[in-house]
Amino acid sequence: MTDLNDLRDSYAKIIETIGEDLTRPGLVDTPLRAAKAFEFITGGYHQDLDEVVNEALFPSDSNEMVIVQDIELYSLCEHHLLPFVGTCHVAYIPNGMVLGLSKVARVVDMFARRLQIQENLATQIATTIEKVTGAQGVGVIIEAKHMCMMMRGVEKQNSIMKTSAMLGVFRSSQTTRNEFLSLIQ
Repeated sequence: MTDLNDLRDSYAKIIETIGEDLTRPGLVDTPLRAAKAFEFITGGYHQDLDEVVNEALFPSDSNEMVIVQDIELYSLCEHHLLPFVGTCHVAYIPNGMVLGLSKVARVVDMFARRLQIQENLATQIATTIEKVTGAQGVGVIIEAKHMCMMMRGVEKQNSIMKTSAMLGVFRSSQTTRNEFLSLIQ
């Protein structure tokens, strides 16, 4: 588990380094609040896949596409420690087992709540869903706005980054990929 005292002290040092007064009423408890927030935002490091899935795999004869669309996500860019926020669409084609609906969103959260880049996040989600379900294929698309691009650097407020990871039949079959893409529009 994260050492809150170390995080609190680090935030206090950052705040003092920018020239602020930690005795000012609005800042007295800020280092601890920031430490707790950072611990929560990066909670994915303390999650175990088996606990997240919690045996919520169920036998199924279905071999039709399962899609969980518009899963909200937030993460922290590992390059600047600034948030990126967006949605994730996950699809898979079962191969005898289906995953409990909420578990798909929990897998997304587990990886998003780590220092991250969006390109890797899509791949981590896809490979994990494939591993857990034994699916014939998995498709993941993430659309997100990045504060590191909005608040600093080029300061582009309306840019959206889209990434995808396509495994199995989502990669090998244009028809399957097109069905996924058309269904999430």
